[in-house]
Amino acid sequence: MIKILCVGKIKEKYLQDLINDYLNRINKYYKIEIIELKENIDIEKENKNILEHIKSNEFNIALDIKGEKYTSEKFAYLVEKTFLINSNITFIIGGSLGLNDIVKNKCDKIISFSGFTFPHGLFRGILLEQIYRSFKIINNETYHK
Repeated sequence: MIKILCVGKIKEKYLQDLINDYLNRINKYYKIEIIELKENIDIEKENKNILEHIKSNEFNIALDIKGEKYTSEKFAYLVEKTFLINSNITFIIGGSLGLNDIVKNKCDKIISFSGFTFPHGLFRGILLEQIYRSFKIINNETYHK
């Protein structure tokens, strides 16, 4: 199973439509679930809530601007390789305050999609698109380029 653990709800319909489209596409390959956590103005409380949802028996990936940069192919390889040893991947997206070191240290990988800062809802869509793209790459299906 793939889980996306994220802070905040998506309010914009166009972003929710984008997210739902990619959720449907990914579900053809693998079960996926989004877990939305409440935003908090205190980063420590927000990160404590995130920590309560991180399971040590899952492969946890923090998404952070300072993480390792991946290409789509390298990301697909990570997904494929991870599913050989663990049936669960959890992607963790922090709120506007980011993730603290305690959360990042609980993760198996820290990945950056860019040096840019993205709006929360748009980034969720970008992550889902890359997960979908990774399954297309893994299965040698057209779409990738």
